[in-house]
Amino acid sequence: MKKILLLLIVFLMAVAGAEAQRRSVSILGDSYSTFKGFMKPEKNRIWYKADVDTAKTDVSSVRQTWWHRLITENDLKLERNNSFSGATVCNTGYKGKDYSDRSFITRMKDLGAPDIILILGATNDCWAHAPIGEYKYSGWTDEELFSFRPAMAYMLDTMKDYYPGTDIYFVLNCRLSDEINESVNTICDHYGIPVIALEDIDCKANHPTQKGMAQIAEQVKAGLGL
Repeated sequence: MKKILLLLIVFLMAVAGAEAQRRSVSILGDSYSTFKGFMKPEKNRIWYKADVDTAKTDVSSVRQTWWHRLITENDLKLERNNSFSGATVCNTGYKGKDYSDRSFITRMKDLGAPDIILILGATNDCWAHAPIGEYKYSGWTDEELFSFRPAMAYMLDTMKDYYPGTDIYFVLNCRLSDEINESVNTICDHYGIPVIALEDIDCKANHPTQKGMAQIAEQVKAGLGL
């Protein structure tokens, strides 16, 4: 009986050790990374859901999303997915509206305590034609955070201090403007944040299909060196 108990303890310790070794991932994103019922906070606006609108997408299961595939196929674990459909990095949204209730810089401190953070953003800043602003790496004013470049720098500057010891990556969507691409690469280079640039992602209604999700998962996997 004692031997069986000892073996059980050893087994449980091994399982706990393996679980502890799995790296945790948090997502800071927009519609590309949403799925109904899996966002934190739950009130975040979503694009993807189980009761799918086939005119917009063929993604009908959370298992088909890029982040779920990446995590389950590479022995990672999800810490938190704080993604919000339509969100911009800066505080300016579509039609010049104030998006400070949902912007990346508003949500960036609500990601738990992960080993890896994946930021997939800038798409809506591009599509909404948010002000680009100037490169600035300190002393940001509230007004400047309504422009993309200052907000992008403020976000990375803050996150590097807020998540010490965490590996942060920026996942850059394809088919964005040269101005946005240049800005992301310049600011990420300043902060030493690796950029994973997506290529030729299959989309429908401007959002990844099942095929596109698989492509994102594979390209992010390669960017992480997994």
